[in-house]
Amino acid sequence: MRFSLINPPWTFDSSIYFGCRDPHLPLEFGYSKVLLEQAGHEAEIVDGQLEGLSNSGIRDRIEAFEPDFTVITTAPSYLFWRCAPPELRVPSVVADAVRDVSKTLVIVGPHASTTPRATLRKLQADVAVMGECEEILSRLAGQSLDNRRDISSVAFRDGPDSIAVRGGPYAADMAALPALHWPAASIRKHSHHHHRFDAKPQRPGAEMETSRGCPYHCTFCAKDNFRNSFRRRPLKTIEEELDGLVAHGVEYVYFIDEIFLPYRDVLEIITSRHIKFGVQTRIDLWNEKMIHLLARAGCVSIEAGVESITEAGRARLDKKCKLSTAEITRRLIVAKELEGIPFVQANLLDSMDDNPGEVELWRQELLRHGVWANKPVPLFPYPGSPDYSLRWGAPDDRAWERAHAFYLSHFDEFSDVQEERPAPLIQLEAAR
Repeated sequence: MRFSLINPPWTFDSSIYFGCRDPHLPLEFGYSKVLLEQAGHEAEIVDGQLEGLSNSGIRDRIEAFEPDFTVITTAPSYLFWRCAPPELRVPSVVADAVRDVSKTLVIVGPHASTTPRATLRKLQADVAVMGECEEILSRLAGQSLDNRRDISSVAFRDGPDSIAVRGGPYAADMAALPALHWPAASIRKHSHHHHRFDAKPQRPGAEMETSRGCPYHCTFCAKDNFRNSFRRRPLKTIEEELDGLVAHGVEYVYFIDEIFLPYRDVLEIITSRHIKFGVQTRIDLWNEKMIHLLARAGCVSIEAGVESITEAGRARLDKKCKLSTAEITRRLIVAKELEGIPFVQANLLDSMDDNPGEVELWRQELLRHGVWANKPVPLFPYPGSPDYSLRWGAPDDRAWERAHAFYLSHFDEFSDVQEERPAPLIQLEAAR
């Protein structure tokens, strides 16, 4: 069987999307390609964003390859599954471009994982994979419509107006996922160093993961249906993948782990490779000794989820943070001033419990020590997050529209990367 794995040519006009706009390595398709080839299938990644392909260019690639399965993701890389564009505008345009040259159209990503029926209807696709897709795609190969009934973690068209859902979201076996070896040409195109601000890139950057999932269940985090339970990758796999990136001349790696935890063995592996890297983590989980090891390993960027400057605010978000605000502040300053990590950021969300004046005083205190703290960002109640479920229950087919309408009606200011007021979801999805 042949699989075309499509990362769309993303655009974000009028979207509430507050993730990075630059291309990132499509890790989910990297794993999928290797597993499919190990099972005797052929697979190609068509990265519309990294390769600068138009939709007609993507269609030409699909038509030439003649795949049995054409797979489209609804989020720009695993890094942003938890904060994907709510609208399906871009994947819809790609689906329209390739549908008539695709035998079976498969959708993966956060929308398929959380609202599979609505996603299949909107994209007029045949199959939706719920959860992490790598191993499921291999199981789809060679299966007829009747046999798909026996595959779990998929939704599929069961008739002209009927969609069947089998099982729940899938969590991959991280020990079974291979080390990724990207083509040199792909790495050369990857000039972006995600969340790095201390120096201009001289050589390529890359993304990879040392773990997947998070042991915490903060209300705002949309991970209930994918990348949820915490799992570590084997150390030998981490070493092999990292060595491959270094061999391609990569000088900076951003670890996309939902929460990069203070594991000495992982830091020792990174230290010996002499690279620079960035992480997203919780600074309250790092003591000063481990912060020292993090800096010595080559960390130049920390995105630390603080969320609220008060214990009440963090409790409201179910952070389960055991440190006081003063202790959190101390560790941020230690990372920046004492250990010399060039960029340290404290992420703040609008918890509704924090006094705006006190927030600004805290931000200014951190800024005096060189630590960046953003202005609190309004919470988007992503379907699949505890926040959504607490408000409206389990996501239904209108979940994305409901969350989007709520967000636009309750806030006048959004994230600092949004230069224009976001458009309503229905309007965005109608603009093809």
